[in-house]
Amino acid sequence: MKKSLSPYQIELDNAIRDIADFPKPGIVFKDLTPVLLDVHLMRKIIDSSASKWADNNIDYVAGIESRGYWFGIAIADKLNVPFIPIRKKGKLPGDKVEISYALEYGEASIEMHKGHLKPGSSVLIHDDLLATGGTAEAAVNLIEAEGGTVAGFHFIVTLAFLGGPERLTKFAPSVLSEIEY
Repeated sequence: MKKSLSPYQIELDNAIRDIADFPKPGIVFKDLTPVLLDVHLMRKIIDSSASKWADNNIDYVAGIESRGYWFGIAIADKLNVPFIPIRKKGKLPGDKVEISYALEYGEASIEMHKGHLKPGSSVLIHDDLLATGGTAEAAVNLIEAEGGTVAGFHFIVTLAFLGGPERLTKFAPSVLSEIEY
């Protein structure tokens, strides 16, 4: 059951499609691509997201590939801070730092450029959706490996029943989203 939603959250909820049995049977995928067709809703998401972090002395926004880029770059722009792309292994040229992490079945790796983050800086990690928090936790490890600290986490959607918020609060107390299921 959903919490009481604001008019903005109702609009967002109506734009998000549930796709049954994707990417595998038993999963209900939250498809945010219809949100990208509504310029006014996109602006509301950007404004709402940035306003949550405006007073937190954020030095960077780090977005997780690929859907974390959709709004992460715009949030960074709105906060007037640089954007750090966190990519899947093998997608970045040059010197990089890499972290491997466990998936339900197997392992994955993410990476970011070495030296693009000033040591001691405060970083907001952004992605489109929080489920278990495994990828976001790996992003924390990347940020910390480069000497940064995580100021908080921001997601468009949180699937709270999968435990992601609890997993991430050990790294930063603020785990915020635009809508929670």
